[in-house]
Amino acid sequence: MIGVKDKIWFLREGLFAKYVISLVGLVVFVLAVNGAVETWINYRATRTTLIDGLGEKAEATAKRIEQSIADLERQISWVTHASSQTLEQHRADYAQLLNQVPAVSQLSLLGGNGRELLRLSRTQMLVGSQADFSRDVRFTETVTRGVSFAPAYFRGSNPYMSIAVAHSGFNAGVTVADIDLRFLSDFLGDAQVGKTAYAYVTDSRGEVLATSAKGPDIGKDLSSLPQVAPLMTPEGAPLASGTDSDGHAVFTAASAVPKLGWFVFFEQPTAQALTPIRDQLVRIALLIGLGLVVAILAGTLLARRMLIPITALRTGARRLGAGDFSHRIDVHTKDELEELANQFNSMAGQLHETYTDLESKVEARTRDLAQSINELKVLEEVGRAVASSLDLNAVLPTVAARALEITHADAVLIYGYDAAKHQFNLAEAIGIDRSADGAHLAIDEAGSVLGQAAAKSEPVAIANLADAKDHILRDVAVAAGFHSVLVVPLVDQTGTLGSLVVLRKNAGEFSPNLIGLMRTFAHQSVLAMRNARLFTEVDQKGRELSSAHSTVQQQATKLEAQTEQLKNWNKSLEERVEKQLGEIERIRRLERFLPPQVAQLIASSDGHDSLLDSHRREVTVVFCDLRGFTAFTEATEPEEAMNVLREYHAALGELIFRYEGTLDRYAGDGVMILFNAPIKFADHTKRAVKMAVEMRDTIGVLTQKWRNRGHSLGFGVGIALGYATLGQIGFEQRLEYAAIGSVTNLASRLCDEAKADQIVVSRRVYGMVEQWVDGKPLDDLQLKGFNHPVLAVEILRWREEADAVDLAAARRRKQ
Repeated sequence: MIGVKDKIWFLREGLFAKYVISLVGLVVFVLAVNGAVETWINYRATRTTLIDGLGEKAEATAKRIEQSIADLERQISWVTHASSQTLEQHRADYAQLLNQVPAVSQLSLLGGNGRELLRLSRTQMLVGSQADFSRDVRFTETVTRGVSFAPAYFRGSNPYMSIAVAHSGFNAGVTVADIDLRFLSDFLGDAQVGKTAYAYVTDSRGEVLATSAKGPDIGKDLSSLPQVAPLMTPEGAPLASGTDSDGHAVFTAASAVPKLGWFVFFEQPTAQALTPIRDQLVRIALLIGLGLVVAILAGTLLARRMLIPITALRTGARRLGAGDFSHRIDVHTKDELEELANQFNSMAGQLHETYTDLESKVEARTRDLAQSINELKVLEEVGRAVASSLDLNAVLPTVAARALEITHADAVLIYGYDAAKHQFNLAEAIGIDRSADGAHLAIDEAGSVLGQAAAKSEPVAIANLADAKDHILRDVAVAAGFHSVLVVPLVDQTGTLGSLVVLRKNAGEFSPNLIGLMRTFAHQSVLAMRNARLFTEVDQKGRELSSAHSTVQQQATKLEAQTEQLKNWNKSLEERVEKQLGEIERIRRLERFLPPQVAQLIASSDGHDSLLDSHRREVTVVFCDLRGFTAFTEATEPEEAMNVLREYHAALGELIFRYEGTLDRYAGDGVMILFNAPIKFADHTKRAVKMAVEMRDTIGVLTQKWRNRGHSLGFGVGIALGYATLGQIGFEQRLEYAAIGSVTNLASRLCDEAKADQIVVSRRVYGMVEQWVDGKPLDDLQLKGFNHPVLAVEILRWREEADAVDLAAARRRKQ
C-alpha cells in the first residue's frame, strides 16, 4: 500500500510531473518567444513604414499649402504697385484680382494713417468709410514688416484669413485681402490621403481649417488631442501616435507650415494598420497549441522510462539514511542513473569506514579543545592583570610569564620603542638575564628583525637562526643557545610601541595557531602600554590645568575692570545713537512734505540752505495724468475716486523712487517729476523715458483692473528737455523746491496732447534716447503758449536688447 502511494506521489508531485511540465514549458516558451520576437519585428517594421509614409505625405502637403499661400501673397502684391494712385485705379486692380483669384473674397485699401479708403468684395463696394484700422494688427505689423498674415477666423463654418501687403512708397497705405481657405481641402483629397487614412489642417489654436473626407469637421477644436497639444507650445515635438476626436488610437504624422503657424496632420486608425499583426498572432497561437500537445505526449513517454530506476535510487537512499550501510542499489540502465547507483554503493562503504574512525577522532579533538580552554584562561588572566593596574612594570612580568607558559618556549622578551632614538629598549625578560650588560638591551630599528616586523605590522618567525642574516638579536640568541625566534610587533593606530620576542633552543617552524596566539598577547601588551602612556599624559595635563586655573583667576580680575570700562563706553554710545535717531526722524518728517532728494540735501548740509538757492540747470521734466479723470470724479463717489488715486499714486511713486526722480508735486491725477535736479545724473533723459515706458506698462494693468470695476480711464505722458531755474519758492511758513521755465510748460502741453497709453516727447528728448527706443513721428503740434509748431515723437517701446548692449559696453569701460 505504501509503494502504491509513493508511485502516485511520484506521478503527481515528483520527477514525473516535473519532467513533463519542464518539457512542455520549454516547448511553449521557445514557440512563444519566437512568435513574440517575430511579431515585434513585424510590428516595428509596419509601424515605421506607415509613420514614414504619413510623414512624407504631411510634409509634401505642408509645402504645397505654403507654396499656395506664397502665390496668393505674390498675386496680392501686384495690386500694391506704385503706378496706381487714385481710388479708381485701385478699384480696377482689385476687381481684376478678384476675377483672377477665386480664393480672394474681399480687398480693402487702408491709407497711410490707417483709415479705410476702399473696400471691394464680390457682392458690394464701399468707398471712403474712414474706419480706423490704425491700431489693427494687420495695419501695424504690415507697416513695420511689409507683409503680415493674420490668424485664421471663421464666418459660420467657413475658414478665412487675412493677408496684408504694404504699398510701394512712403506712407502709401496697405492692402488687406480676406482669403477663403476652403481651397485647402483640395490638397487633402482621397488621391493624396489614401483609402484608410485621413488628414486635416489646424491653425496655431488647434482649430480645423481643412479636412479630408474621413477627417474631423472644419472648425472643430482639437487642441486637447495628445498629438495636437504638444505642437501648441514652442518646445513641442510631433508624436508618432495619438487619438482621434472619438478617443480611438491612431498613428499620426505632422508637418508645420512655419510662415502661418499651421500644422498638417496625416493619421490612420491603429486598428486598421495592425490587421496583419493580429492575423500573425492567431497563427502563432495555433502553432503553440500544436506544440503543447506534442510536448505533453513526448514528456509522458520519457518520464515513464525514467520512473523505475529513480524509484530504486530513492528506496536505497532511505535505507542508507536509516543506517543500513550494508544495503546496495541494483540498477542496470547503462547511463548516468547506473553511475549514480554505483556512487551510492561506494558512499555506503566509505560511511562504514568513517563511522569506525569517528571515536578516535573525537578523542583527539577533545584534547585540542582542552588545550584551547587553557589558552583562553591564560588570556583572561593577562586581561585581568592589564585591567587591574596602570603600572606598566607590574603588568609586563605577568604577560611575559604567561606567554612562556602557553608557548612552551625557553625565553620571552618584551621591548619598548623609543621613537626619538628609533631604538628598541628591553622592558621585561624571562629565561635570559636582563640585568647583565649586553647588546640585547638596546637594539636599533634599522637593520633589525624587530624593525622589520614593526614595518610590516606582522609577526616574523625564524625557524633556524643559523640560516638567518647577521643582526644583533641573532648573535645574542645564538650565543645564549637559542636556535629559533618569533618576533611579534606591538603597534596601534598611533604607531610602534614595542615588540614581543619568543625564543626556543630547538630549531623548527612555529605553528599558525601559536603565531595567532602570540598576536593576541601582543594586543594585550599594546593595551597595557597605551594605558600607562595615557595615565602619564593625564597626570601631566592635571598639573597643567592647575597652573591654568590660577592664570584664569588673574584674567577674571582683569576682565571685571574691563567690564566696568565697557559699561562707560556703552553709555556714551547710547547717547550718540539717540542723537542720530533724532536726526533720522527729522529727515523722515522732511520727506513727508519735500522730495526725498531735497530732504536729504537739507539734512546733509547741516542746516545751510545754500543748496536751495536759485540756479539754472538743464533738466528733463515728466508730466503724466489720467485721461477721463474729470468725468470719472463727476460720475463716481469721492471714496472710490480716492481709492483709484491711492492705487495710481502708489504705482507711480515706486517707479519714481526706483529711477531716482524728484517728485515735484501731486495735483490730483497730474504728477510732475524732475530729473537732474537737485541730484545730477549724466543719463537723466534716458532715466526719464525708461521710467515713463515702465509707468505706461504698470498703469496699463491698473486701467484694466479699473475697467473691470466700470471706470474708463487712460494714462498719458509728456516729456521735455531744457533749461530751467531751480530753487525754493513760497513764503516763510511754507517753502517748496520747484523748477521754473518753458520746459515745464512744454512737458505739460505734450502731456495734454497724449492720448490714452501714449508717451509724447519733444524732438530733443527723442534725439537723446533714439538708440534705445522705437518711436513714431507725430504731426507738428500747435500747443497753447507756443508760437511755432512743436515737433514731437511718440515712444512706442523700449528696446531691451539695445539697453543690454549699452550696459555691457559701460561695464567694459569700467574694467
